[in-house]
Amino acid sequence: MEQLAGNLWVVDGETVSFHGFPYTTRMTLVQLADGTLWVHSPVTLTRALRYRLSSLGPVAHLVAPNHLHHLFLPEWIEAYPEATVYGTRQVIEKRPDIHFDEVLDGRHRESWRQEIDEVLFTGSRLMEEAVFFHRPSETLIVADLIENFPPGHFNWWQKPIARLAGVLAPHGKTPLDWRLSFNRQQARAGLAKIKAWTPRQIVMAHGEVVREKDNRFLNESFDWLQ
Repeated sequence: MEQLAGNLWVVDGETVSFHGFPYTTRMTLVQLADGTLWVHSPVTLTRALRYRLSSLGPVAHLVAPNHLHHLFLPEWIEAYPEATVYGTRQVIEKRPDIHFDEVLDGRHRESWRQEIDEVLFTGSRLMEEAVFFHRPSETLIVADLIENFPPGHFNWWQKPIARLAGVLAPHGKTPLDWRLSFNRQQARAGLAKIKAWTPRQIVMAHGEVVREKDNRFLNESFDWLQ
């Protein structure tokens, strides 16, 4: 567990295979003002992690930000049955075996609205994602909307494909197949809200954390919408 701000941590989980490529997993954890924990894209819940969480506060919010970030959610629900479970419509349709309490649709939520803003980045039948901004630390939190893998992460045949897909640091983007699927007008509306936050730090589920000024990395990452 790595602390990136006073009340924000990331936890790197196991690597999973996705279309033959090794995908690292990362969870973002926020301790809210009321002392409860907000968990974005849960990773494998190990005994050590559960012990560490118990020292920070009760797990109250479990967030599945898109239809690909649900693999480890059932074990968290079993461990923390009192937590509220959130998911986009796409992940709710994909996982009828999981009970979701609320739909991530971009609206503000009373339980975290004082600290975390939310935008639903949509316009594609293949992928929509709930994107979050933690105001106290000025941190943008995404899952797959931006992927920024270090070049050394992939082997000799995977690396050129990853470069073509646009997911290699320091020039990470939304993967090419998803970029091609978006209605650009709808996507630009979501991007405008994200840029208005002017994040100082960007945490991704896959790849290197970015510290930046003046939306430089965001502008480059979304040049496909220009």
